[in-house]
Amino acid sequence: MASYYLGSTDGVPQNARAFRRFIRRHFPSLTIMLLAVMLVGTFLFPFIVITVPSGQVGVLWKRFNSYDLYCWCFVGRGTIVDPRELRDEGLHVIWPWDKLFLYNLRLQSRTQTYNAISKDGVSVNAQINMRYQLLHNYVGVLHKFIGPNYLYSVVDPEIGSRAREVISQYTAQEVYTSREQIQEKIRQEAQKSLASHLNSLVQPEAMEQPDPKHYNDFLQNSIQILDTLVLSIELPPPIVAAINRQTQQFYEIQEFKYRVEREAQESTRKQIEANGIAAFQRTVSQGISDSYLRWRGIEATLALAQSPNSKIVVIGSGKDGLPIILGNVDSPPVTQPKPETGASVPGKSSAIPSVGGVPADAKPATGEPPALAGKDDQPGSNAQFDLSRLKAILPSIPEWLNPTTGSRPAESPPPPPRQQ
Repeated sequence: MASYYLGSTDGVPQNARAFRRFIRRHFPSLTIMLLAVMLVGTFLFPFIVITVPSGQVGVLWKRFNSYDLYCWCFVGRGTIVDPRELRDEGLHVIWPWDKLFLYNLRLQSRTQTYNAISKDGVSVNAQINMRYQLLHNYVGVLHKFIGPNYLYSVVDPEIGSRAREVISQYTAQEVYTSREQIQEKIRQEAQKSLASHLNSLVQPEAMEQPDPKHYNDFLQNSIQILDTLVLSIELPPPIVAAINRQTQQFYEIQEFKYRVEREAQESTRKQIEANGIAAFQRTVSQGISDSYLRWRGIEATLALAQSPNSKIVVIGSGKDGLPIILGNVDSPPVTQPKPETGASVPGKSSAIPSVGGVPADAKPATGEPPALAGKDDQPGSNAQFDLSRLKAILPSIPEWLNPTTGSRPAESPPPPPRQQ
C-alpha cells in the first residue's frame, strides 16, 4: 500500500529536510538582515525611546501628518501645542523622524549684573538675582514662538530694562538704602511688561493646531517671575564715602541731642535736691530754740567739767546764765615787748583766755574744739559761752572728748612754786 508520509527511507521527515535546506541556503542573508536590524535598532533607539526626567516636560514636534499613538488621534505636523499632547515624566515612544524637546518646570534662578544711572546722574552697578518658573500647560506655545533660548531672548533683556527704569527713579543715596522697594518694583514691572510683550508674539496664521484662540493667554502666562532680589549695589567710592560721612553726622547730631536732654534732666535733679536741702534746713532751724541751745550748753559744760584738764568753772555768771570755764589761771604771765591784739598787758598777772589750757588765739589741732573766746574779749579776761559760739562747737565736742578716737589738748604744766 502506498504511503503518503513525506519522508525518506532513513526515517527523517521531508519537512525537516526542507527546513535544513532553507537554512543552509539562506543563512548568510538571514544573518546579515538580523545584524542590520539590530544595528538600526541600536542606532535609532535614542530617537524612538525617550525618557522624560523628573521635573521636566516634553514638547513633541512631528515631521509628517500622522496618527499619534499617545492619544490615539490624528494630529497635524509641526509643534504640538495642545496641553494634552505634552509628554510628562517617564518613558515615551515616538517615531524616529519626530523630535521631543524637554523643558524644566522646576524653580530656576539666574544672577545678572546691570548698569544703570540714578536720578542724580550717578552710575550704579546692580547685581540682581531672578527666580522664575515655567507653567506646564503653556510650554507648547512657548516652544513654538520663542524656543529653548527664551531666557536670553526675552527674560534677561526685560529684567535689565525694568531694573534701569526703576533705578533711574531714585537718587544714589536712596538706591543705597531702599533695596526692598527697588526689587519689588522691578518684579512687578517686569512681570507686567513681559506678559504684554509675549502676548504680541502669537501669530494665529502660523498655527496648524485647532482652536488657536486661547493661545495668546497661554503665552503671556508661560513665564512666571517669582521675585527679583537685589544682591548688591555698587556706587562710585567717593559717593559711598560721602554717604557714610553724612550718616555719621546724623548719628552725631542724635548723640548731642541726647546729651542736652541728659544735662537738662541732671539740672532738674540738682534743683530738686537743693529744694529738699533748703526745706530740711528751714524745718531744723524752726525746731532749734534758745532754751534747747541752753540745755545743750549745760550738757557740754558738764562734759567739759568731767575732763581731766585743769580748769575753773564759775556757775551762773556767763551770758544767758551759762557757766564760765577758766583754764591755766596759775600760769605765769607772758611778757612781750609790744602789746598786740590778744596778748597780755605787762604788769598784770592774768593768763591768756583759754579753754581747758589752750589759748583762745591758738588754732586748734585736728579733732580739738575751737576756742570759746570771742573777738571782743580783752587780754586777761575770762572766756564766756554764748549761743553763737555754742552752735559752732557742739558738733566737735563728742569727738574731742572721746579718749580713743578724738584728740584733746595736752594738760597745762603745773604752776611754779611761789617765792616767799
